[in-house]
Amino acid sequence: MKRSVIRLLATIGVAACVAAAASRAAEPPKGSVKKAVDTVIEPLMKNDGIHGMAVGVIDDGKPYIFNYGVASTETGRPVDDRTLFELGSVSKTLAATLVSYANVTGRLSLSDPVSKFLPALRDSKFGEIPLVDLGTHTPGGVPLQVPDKIKNDDDLIAYLKAWQPAYAPGTYRTYSNLGVGVLGMIAAKSMNDDFTALMQQRLLPAFGMNSTFIDVPAARESDYAQGYTKQGAPIRMKPGMLSAPTYGVKSTAADMLRFLAANMNPATLDGQWQRAVTQAHTGYFRAGPMTQDLVWEQYAYPVTLSALLQGNSAAVILNPIPVSRVAPPQAPSRNVWIDKTGSTNGFGAYVAFIPERHLGIVLLANKNFPIDERVRAAYRILDSFASSQP
Repeated sequence: MKRSVIRLLATIGVAACVAAAASRAAEPPKGSVKKAVDTVIEPLMKNDGIHGMAVGVIDDGKPYIFNYGVASTETGRPVDDRTLFELGSVSKTLAATLVSYANVTGRLSLSDPVSKFLPALRDSKFGEIPLVDLGTHTPGGVPLQVPDKIKNDDDLIAYLKAWQPAYAPGTYRTYSNLGVGVLGMIAAKSMNDDFTALMQQRLLPAFGMNSTFIDVPAARESDYAQGYTKQGAPIRMKPGMLSAPTYGVKSTAADMLRFLAANMNPATLDGQWQRAVTQAHTGYFRAGPMTQDLVWEQYAYPVTLSALLQGNSAAVILNPIPVSRVAPPQAPSRNVWIDKTGSTNGFGAYVAFIPERHLGIVLLANKNFPIDERVRAAYRILDSFASSQP
């Protein structure tokens, strides 16, 4: 069994978690935190053949990072605090934050139609869609993936011009990279800049996320973990059309803990970013036990494991799901479980947090292992901490 490499970030408050560098001196972790994480993660890695994982935990507002296994079987380099993992669709939560920022700064309104920013789509069905429906997967049935025939912006516009809804907008949830990708493109247009540039130069610095990238720089390439397919073959994602806002981000557990900490306590951010984070937790549609926010998904807390498994199931991700509109939209709440899964062919991720309990978790693995196992693992770990709170 491969030796686990475990390191703890300094125990600091949530506000400091956002701003402090990951290189500060570490302290021995609380035995209960280490035991709770080890008990779940070590057998999970063994059973699923996962070579490397980074697990970040916020327990009672205090951040911890635990590293396991190797970033690459070829080099044998252990996972450490600098190891970069592909986030898959967890990337969408960062895109949603940028969209929300554009909204609170008056660059766009979520009630605006697509055609306001893509005038070539005037007089088309897609052009009529309100932006909020793109961010909640409810525009009327767009595909999960960007069709292979779409190679550039002209191809995309031609496809969207010809698109016809399968359902009335706002009646079915059909999870889609294409829809959120177009929304990310529109947010960038509203701010007169490139999406990647806005992320790297504005959003990520605002959250203190200096080890998060869409394009990994040469100086950090050695920190980029090798991903592995379910069959064990080495693989990494290739950039594609609309990949940047939908599945293209690479990050560390430390940076993702900073992001979760800011989502639990937005007061640590500058004013407009505070509002952007908070408003991204607004509930717009209900689909079974899950309430659909702007990309984020939430559940009333306390929540059962079965409800989380249902909301994160393949059936919900891959199939049209009838939804009911929340009118007026549900104001952001602290007593909720908010989460998001993410996958690429070689990586698996899951993030979840409970603002009221000051609890959060980041699971990053260099293998795409089953989503239900990610949810079970996160639930077991966070539930053990929640149960010990007064």
